[in-house]
Amino acid sequence: MAEVNPAFIQSIEHRPKNPTIIEAEEIPVIDISSITSLDHLSNNNIIDDIITNIGNASEKWGFFQVINHGIRHEKLENMKLAARKFFSLAVEEKKNVAKDEDNPMGYHDTELTKNVRDWKQVFDYTTKDGCTPIPVSPDDLQAVKPVTNRWPQHPPEFREVAEEYAKEVEKLASIMLELIARSLGLAGNRFSELFKDQTTSFIRLNYYPPCPSPHLALGVGRHKDAGGLTILAQDDDVEGLEVRRKTDGEWIRVKPIHGALIINVGDLIQVWSNDKYESVEHRVIVNSEKDRLSIVFFYNPAHYVTVKPLEELINDQNVAKYKEFNWGAFLMTRKNTNFKKLNVENLQISHYKI
Repeated sequence: MAEVNPAFIQSIEHRPKNPTIIEAEEIPVIDISSITSLDHLSNNNIIDDIITNIGNASEKWGFFQVINHGIRHEKLENMKLAARKFFSLAVEEKKNVAKDEDNPMGYHDTELTKNVRDWKQVFDYTTKDGCTPIPVSPDDLQAVKPVTNRWPQHPPEFREVAEEYAKEVEKLASIMLELIARSLGLAGNRFSELFKDQTTSFIRLNYYPPCPSPHLALGVGRHKDAGGLTILAQDDDVEGLEVRRKTDGEWIRVKPIHGALIINVGDLIQVWSNDKYESVEHRVIVNSEKDRLSIVFFYNPAHYVTVKPLEELINDQNVAKYKEFNWGAFLMTRKNTNFKKLNVENLQISHYKI
């Protein structure tokens, strides 16, 4: 790994000393410019306070916002614009790339399944098109099939913009996972092997049209993210995301910050950390006058990964709280339950509690 340029370190040390973390609507906001400006993460005092703040935010909230995160503004805005162009198309044209039981990638809206719980349209795509094998069944993890993205013909720039954004956000996710590992006292590359094959990560474009009766619907109902790490970009001028505060159970509206990205730990980090970092409930509120767009990257491990509390964090005073389970089987069971609307309880990590 290359050495950090000493001149660059000196330039950072002579910058005005702004606080690394501030409070905005109680959700921590962390400036990570010192990280994304370096070619790699190094063991020096420049990032120690960032690691500490990320650890504190993950433990207290499970959520935080990052600013100066390294994804160029124009790439994010291009992705938002392309998404809005797609969702503005006629319904019949969007249905040409609709997802189905065989392929979970593509377009979906509440009208296709008569799902009145969530008021939104979505478009999903994987970060590694055509080379993302997933299990055919949770009962047979050896039998896999490739998942292929369903790209729309319009707007014509959609695929290029979407793939470019995927590369950028995947880099950021890798950095954030290393920071989270260090905040747990682990080696920075502790999660690298688990995430080396991106077979289950994907990006979801969410479009929430104005809702005539916002008191009767949610954009997304209360839930926890099942995977590893989630990175969310949202509109700057329309609020919607609400996070359930751990201390008292109150719902806290996350105020958009221009250019910021929202990060939250998922169920898998909760298990790996043995409940030190908790995957927290959140939901999306709809608006009667304005539409809203969000872009969500779900950073997940390979389907063959076995999930259990990390042995480095387990001792006589902190015994393992979860039985091990296979991520692919867990994910497939969740997807089948959601898509087929089976009248059974959705699989949760609590089912593996010891």
